[in-house]
Amino acid sequence: MREDGRVPEIRQYRAADRDQLAHICLLTAAAGGDASGVYSDDSLMPEVFALPYVEYAPELAFVVAEGDRVLGYVIGVADTAAFVEWWKREWSPGFAARHPSPGAPTGHEPRFTEARLVEAGTSPERMLIDELAEYPAHLHIDLLPELQGQGFGRRLIGTMRAALAARGVPAVHLGIDASNAGARVFYDRLGFHELPSSRPRSPLLGIATGDTALSG
Repeated sequence: MREDGRVPEIRQYRAADRDQLAHICLLTAAAGGDASGVYSDDSLMPEVFALPYVEYAPELAFVVAEGDRVLGYVIGVADTAAFVEWWKREWSPGFAARHPSPGAPTGHEPRFTEARLVEAGTSPERMLIDELAEYPAHLHIDLLPELQGQGFGRRLIGTMRAALAARGVPAVHLGIDASNAGARVFYDRLGFHELPSSRPRSPLLGIATGDTALSG
């Protein structure tokens, strides 16, 4: 229970959560920090790393919420290869129309440049990792700072792993920002391990879904 007496809870994503989920993505997109104003359009990060997921697989989206207020989420897909095909067919055309080219410079110089971000919106093939046969699912998780350190990240990952296991998915993977040391510590504690195609600048981690000892 929080100081104001409210108790956050994990629940299924709802369509009404969409804007809040997008905002949380933005507020945590700079190695866990706020990316507002880093790119010429604040919608870019959510349109690459959040909104396609809830459009494609809302059943695999879970949020931590206090009533209607969303404080964090985990989103993912069970079959990355199928998601890539959907993205090319259904998401890329609209994204390209909304973001035909990088916008004006903002004065920021993120390692993940706006040009790369715009390219990522129409290049879902980037998700086809070498280990996809063994780790077909992937996920993204983000929590507002006020929710961190309270066990909700662990519980969200456990919720997603259980949902994937129920669908017969053997393992899940994710990529992290190499500069986000806190995230790496978090995943290591949960039992994630580096995949063979992981690189120092682009860490790639995986974990089985069926081992639920750390899911609670």
